[in-house]
Amino acid sequence: MAQIVVPELAESITEGTIAQWLKQPGERVSKGESILELETDKVNVEITSDYSGVIKEVLKDEGDTVNIGETIAIIEEGEVANPVPHVSELEVASDLTNKASNDVIASPTARKLAREQGIDLTNISSVDPLGRVRQQDVTNYTPGNSSTVIASPIVEPQVIQQQTTTESKPVERRKMSRRRATIAKNLVEVQHTAAILTTFNEVDLTAVINLRKNRKDSFLEEHDVKLGFMSFFTKAVVCALKAYPLLNAEIQGNELVVKKFYDIGIAVSTNEGLIVPVVRDANHLSFAEIEREIGNLAKKARTSKLTLSDLQGGTFTITNGGTFGSLVSTPILNAPQVGILGMHTIQNRPIAIDNERIEIRPMMYLALSYDHRIVDGKEAVGFLVKVKQLLEDPEKLLLES
Repeated sequence: MAQIVVPELAESITEGTIAQWLKQPGERVSKGESILELETDKVNVEITSDYSGVIKEVLKDEGDTVNIGETIAIIEEGEVANPVPHVSELEVASDLTNKASNDVIASPTARKLAREQGIDLTNISSVDPLGRVRQQDVTNYTPGNSSTVIASPIVEPQVIQQQTTTESKPVERRKMSRRRATIAKNLVEVQHTAAILTTFNEVDLTAVINLRKNRKDSFLEEHDVKLGFMSFFTKAVVCALKAYPLLNAEIQGNELVVKKFYDIGIAVSTNEGLIVPVVRDANHLSFAEIEREIGNLAKKARTSKLTLSDLQGGTFTITNGGTFGSLVSTPILNAPQVGILGMHTIQNRPIAIDNERIEIRPMMYLALSYDHRIVDGKEAVGFLVKVKQLLEDPEKLLLES
């Protein structure tokens, strides 16, 4: 027998949640084959088997929290002619009754509890819509009564009162995913540890839009990628960070670490919440390379294929609420970074060109949130003005980048 344990993933990750078992007891598995999906604070990863054989038993349920190094499954190594049934050795040895317990679909926790209490799983009725016996079904089982058991989880008196007063109101309860819980924790923590301020400006995107319109076909033909807005904003941010380096820094203890590289995080919305993959060394990339990298990272994020290395080490973040129609917002820092630029929806507005002319221009509000502990208002405003100037004069942006 061989044990499958949760491997080390990254220095900052000590535990995870089993999102999905890809292999079930009785199924064959080859060395290197994925057997489960593990949800961590940052990304979902597939855990592979170090052995070939048959899954003998899984020790943890989907939704269970497991620690690095913890045993989560047992594998019978080698080629096995007849796969073991969906039941552990101990269950067979106990010979509780002559009924085929291996026909019952049950969680590992429920099987273990049933073994300990000498209960035949075939006598237990499940409240699960799919018929899977869970721990609460075993706990609520009454000998001699095989009828459907109504689950009655133990709750505090005040919770009972709350449920009584709202029982006529429809509600839906969902368990918060590990990633959503981590996002919530980090957002609250950064609010408590950083002195966050936000400064605003607006940018006239006429020149950028005209340039994209004139060059989009030739750009796509030459580079096999579309010329979007994000490459312009990424280039402008890198130039502005070079002029105002404290926005590319972080606080480590009593030291201020100013970074001389430019790994730009690009916030991407997924079903599990906002995630920020990183475009490495953006200062060395062309417009086409930036667009291609952002596209690849966004695709990986939405298909849960990001690796931990895709998410670590960003120095500054760009987030685009405009894709959802946001006109203006105050983005929250992506700690330990000290700056984040918020893009917003492009809106045609009347703009005074001079004392006599008013024109309709495509305008976007920009928001820069920054950590006032190390970035003063003068630097923050100067950074945002620099970004605005570069976007309104793409030729200057090309020269400075």
